[in-house]
Formats: sequence, C-alpha cells, structure tokens
Amino acid sequence: MTSGGLKVIKPGPLTLLQDLGRFGYQHLGLSPGGAADEHAFRWANRLLGNDPNAPALEVTLGGVCLLVERPLQIALTGADQQANVNGRPINPWCTHTLAEGDRLQFGFSNSGVRAYLAVRGGFDVAPCFGSVATVTREKMGGLDGSGAPLKEGDVLPCPDTRAVFGRTVPSRFIPDYRKPVTLRLMISERRGWFSAAALERLYRTAYRLSSRSDRMGARLEGETVASRVKGIVSEPIPFGAVQVPPDGLPIVLLKDRQTIGGYPKIGTVHPLDAFALAQCQPGGTVRFAPATLEECQRE
Repeated sequence: MTSGGLKVIKPGPLTLLQDLGRFGYQHLGLSPGGAADEHAFRWANRLLGNDPNAPALEVTLGGVCLLVERPLQIALTGADQQANVNGRPINPWCTHTLAEGDRLQFGFSNSGVRAYLAVRGGFDVAPCFGSVATVTREKMGGLDGSGAPLKEGDVLPCPDTRAVFGRTVPSRFIPDYRKPVTLRLMISERRGWFSAAALERLYRTAYRLSSRSDRMGARLEGETVASRVKGIVSEPIPFGAVQVPPDGLPIVLLKDRQTIGGYPKIGTVHPLDAFALAQCQPGGTVRFAPATLEECQRE
C-alpha cells in the first residue's frame, strides 16, 4: 500500500470512501453499499482512465478541506459544491492537476447533494469483504475497515501516476440536479397488493423528499398509498425497491438498504432515476411514472 496523497484538514458533515459496492455477502446480512449516485461516480473514474470500481470519495453537502501531499490528477463530478484550489474556483465534471502543497476545498452544495472526487489510479485502500464501500450502520469498509466517515488527520493513500490530458464530461451526460426527479417505476409482480386507485394516486402525486432520508432510503411525503396487505414474510430487497409501510408513505430503498424487508413493495425504480434521487435535496419534488422492464433494459 502507498503512503501519502491527500490529508484531511476538514472532513465535512459526511465524507465516505466508496466504490461500486460489496456483492456476494447479502446472505450474511451485509448491505451492498457503494456510491449513492453511480452515474457521477463512474464518470469520475472514466475521466481519469481508472478501473470503474476504483475507490473514490463521496462528499455529502461539502465543507471539506484536503491538503495535497504529492502531485495528483483528480476528477470532480456530481453536486456542484463550489470547489476551489488555493481559493481559485474549479469546475465539476472535469479533471484537474494538483501540486504538492495545494489545498483543495469544497464549499456547500448549491445543486445536488453528493460530489465525487476520484484520483488517477484510485485511492490505495485495502478492501473489506471484497470492497472499500463504507456502510456506517454496519461498521464496514472505509479507510480502516471500520465503516467510519473521514475525520480530521486521516490520510488517503494515492498511487504515483502520470497525468492524463484534461478531460471533460460531454454536456449531454451532465444532469441538472435542480430539476424535479421523475422515477420510472417497474411495477412488482405482486401488483394485486395495490388497487388501481392506489396506483393512480401514486402517479398523480407530487411527493416531497423528506429530511429524514439517508443513504439507506429516500422517504417521501405527500398522499398516502394504501396496500391491501399490512405485512409480508421478509424477502430480499433490490436497489430501487419502493416499500409501502403502514403509514402509506413510499420509501425508495437505496445503496445502504437492509438486505431483507417485510413491507409490501409496489415496484422498483429505474437505476438511473434512483441515482438522480440520491442527488435530490430535502424538500425537492419527486414524481412516479409507469415504465416496463423492457423499456428500462433498452435504455
């Protein structure tokens, strides 16, 4: 393992090491975890020519300050957190070259929630159960395997690499996080649990994202949706599953979801839309729209 790279001066509210997740361990009760917005995460690594699964930082809301300990090339994607190097503003969705002694600072999100910081070659961190993905609830992954967010004084090891030419994500692939989120919903095979009236109510409602949402699930506020069953035998939960608890307010399960659950599920949302939902700020507007499995597969 290499030493030195980026030293944490200010960790921000919640800054996590993430990759694409921990797979093959759900039978042990371990959540897959992984980058909440996989679209932005994958672009950060692609800009640098990294392996798609190379570890990167997920910076929630901002407020981070990092000291550069060796020359690096980085990529920033995701939420615009008004990042700057030594006070000079830098743009997201492109690469930047940093010199030893530089200070990389993040302000706070003016659009979106989570920014992604990748370094050329990926952070050199040992995996835990096949992944560095940080799941704080399970005390799994991260810099030392304990599932802790970054803290002041932590050092992120970065490999020695040569810089690549400056690269920018094509504009058509850069989301506008200020727009209302539309979740294309693939209805569950157990559609009989919900009446036609309940589905119609779900599609017509403009929900608000609750401030109680987190990496485990997005809680929605608005009209309730009644289920004909109050509980089921616990069954596996896929990414993007929409649970309907007894209060009738939908919950969209995200990357840190539990492995099984006993609430009725009305369907599963398109993964790209679930990534967009992870960038929605509390109070943002969320709507559902019907979609078929075939339509989502084609896209």
